[in-house]
Amino acid sequence: MTPPSTSLRAFFRSLHAHRELCWRLGVRELTQRFKGSMLGILWAVLTPLLTAAVFTLVFTGVFPSRWPGRSGDPADFALMLLVGLAVHGLMSEALSRAPGLVVGNASYVTKVVFPLEVLPVVTTLTAAFNLLVTLGLVLVGQLLLHGTLYWTTLFLPLVLLPYLILVTAAVAMVAACGVFLRDVAQVVGPAVMLMMFLGPIFYPLEAVPARMRPIVQMNPVTLIIEQSRAVTLYGHLPDFLGLAIYAAVALGLLAVAHWAFQRLRVGFADVL
Repeated sequence: MTPPSTSLRAFFRSLHAHRELCWRLGVRELTQRFKGSMLGILWAVLTPLLTAAVFTLVFTGVFPSRWPGRSGDPADFALMLLVGLAVHGLMSEALSRAPGLVVGNASYVTKVVFPLEVLPVVTTLTAAFNLLVTLGLVLVGQLLLHGTLYWTTLFLPLVLLPYLILVTAAVAMVAACGVFLRDVAQVVGPAVMLMMFLGPIFYPLEAVPARMRPIVQMNPVTLIIEQSRAVTLYGHLPDFLGLAIYAAVALGLLAVAHWAFQRLRVGFADVL
C-alpha cells in the first residue's frame, strides 16, 4: 500500500480534486444540523442575536465597557461584540468537533477508500457558515445604525482567509490526535474558553494592561477580530503586513498538521 503523501502541495491538489465532495459533505452536514427543528436555519440568525443580547446586557449594564471611537450605545456595543463572537465562534465550533471527527466517521477509515484529509476542511467550512451569517448581521446593523457601509468591508475575505487556514490546521492536528488520545476532547473546552476571555471580544485591546497585552496579542483570534472590526466598523484599511505574517504562520502550521495527520492516519484503522 502506497503511504499517503504528506506534502502541502499534495494536500491542495487533493482538495481541488475533491472539491465537489467537500461541497456535498458540507451541505449534508448543515442540513442535518437544522433538520427536525421548527425554525430550521433561522437558528443560525437567532442564536448569535440572543447571545449578543445577553452579553451586551452584562457588559453595558453590569460591567460597563466601551470601544474607542464608538458611541457607547448598547446597539453599537452589540455590533462590536458580534464581530468578536463570530470570529471566536468559528474556532470554538470547529475545535469542539475536531476530537471526534475521525472517530465519528470510522466507516470512512475502515470500509472505503476516502480522502480523509478533506474532513478538517469540511468542518472548518461548515463552521464558517455561522461566521458569515453573524457578520452579515453586523453589516445590516452597521447600515441601520450609522446609515453607511465602508468600502473597506471588501477586504473582509482577505482578513478571514488566513484564519480559515489556521483553524483547518488546528482541526487536522486535534482530529488526528483525538483518535489515539481520547482525553484531547477534555482539553479542547478549557482551551477554547481561554481564547475567548484572553481575546478582545468583550473589551477593547487598549483596555488590557501593558504587561498582559503580549499574551492577548498571541491569541490566534486577536488579530482577526481587530482587523475584522477595522474594515467593517471603522472603515480602516487592514494591516497587510500583520495579515501576511499571520498567513505565513498559518500555512506553516497547516503543513505540519497535514504531515502529522497523514503520518498518523495509517494507524487509524487499527485503533478504530
